[in-house]
Amino acid sequence: MSKKNKNLEKQVLVSQTEEKDQDDAVKQSSESVVPAKEEKKAAKEDKNAKNKKEKKPKEKKFRRKVRETVSELKKVSWPSFGEVCKKTGIVLSVVVIFGIVLFGLDVGLYYLFGLLT
Repeated sequence: MSKKNKNLEKQVLVSQTEEKDQDDAVKQSSESVVPAKEEKKAAKEDKNAKNKKEKKPKEKKFRRKVRETVSELKKVSWPSFGEVCKKTGIVLSVVVIFGIVLFGLDVGLYYLFGLLT
């Protein structure tokens, strides 16, 4: 019995939704109909209006982003020229030291490979 009741409830719900859909279709068809040419013109005008509206906010967003970037760059604590030179020297010396170590390993492994052959 319970399966039959569930099936009946489903059928009632389906029929109710179909009736609502039909009522909506009738309401839409009863509304005033605009000729196709006028619809196209209205659609073009809407697109043009949207494009004009969209350009202005994009420009504003870009300007705001530039202002924010400049203000953040002002907050940065830039190192002095002396500090930059010292740190650059440290980096270059570490690179040279690692280069020498890798060159030494390469020459040593080449020598060992030569002994094997």
